[in-house]
Amino acid sequence: MKSKKKRNAIIWIVVALVVVIAGYFSFIRPQEQAKRTVTIGIMAGSKQDDEIWKTVSKTAKDKYNVTLKFKRFTDYNQPNKALENGDVDLNSFQHKLFLQTWNKAHKTDLVSIGDTYITPIRLYSKQYKSVKEIPDGGTIAVPNDASNESRALFALKNAGLIELKKGTKLATVSSISKNPHDLKIKELAADQTARSLDNVDAAVVNTNYAQAAGLNYKSAIFVEPINKDSKQWVNVIAAKDSQKNNKIYKDVVKAYQTEKTKQEIKKLYGTAEIPAWDLNFNK
Repeated sequence: MKSKKKRNAIIWIVVALVVVIAGYFSFIRPQEQAKRTVTIGIMAGSKQDDEIWKTVSKTAKDKYNVTLKFKRFTDYNQPNKALENGDVDLNSFQHKLFLQTWNKAHKTDLVSIGDTYITPIRLYSKQYKSVKEIPDGGTIAVPNDASNESRALFALKNAGLIELKKGTKLATVSSISKNPHDLKIKELAADQTARSLDNVDAAVVNTNYAQAAGLNYKSAIFVEPINKDSKQWVNVIAAKDSQKNNKIYKDVVKAYQTEKTKQEIKKLYGTAEIPAWDLNFNK
């Protein structure tokens, strides 16, 4: 009798263990795995960008057991909205100034949790081979949107063509304090600056628009330097402020900031795009 009771007790213990294990694999484990799946909002971009994220995804999975999923956008106004309302966990499409400006305009508290890359803006000319050749009274085209115009004017400052008022952060034409060569600044839509090169002495062109216009970035007569002025143009991975210390999200940043990613960027972009997480901007 005792033997039968003992056998029945063992059977019930085994049944209980099976139920617990089944429950773990059917309910608890999927929940844990879901927590280790991170959705990132990115722009629907180039094949090169997709290849870079493939490299990052492999590292995230192999080293940190984090699965990356992506939600692609075509409108620059959407990824931050998606992050704010929880449609994505992180996003990676914007530089620091864009993020700062967005937060101010929309009263949000999105934050950078890691640097990715910087794409230096460049000055091109079809007539001249150096900045020094641009004549007095010459015309230089710059993008007319607030962020890119400021960036272009800081590039012209670093090229030694103009000076900006002390303390300027978001530069406009009115921020120019000295214009020793009496240059005319022509403000155009960013996607028109490359096309204007037949009609101006030089133009500051974003790399994506230069590529679209068939300009070789190596032909630029000046490249935005890596210094304190350009730090604000570093692209970032962004999260909600409440999630900035999330360990899994930090693992995503670690998966991005690797030698493998650096090599992939160099292979696909040359020096048109530069890994930024270990650059020295205090120059």
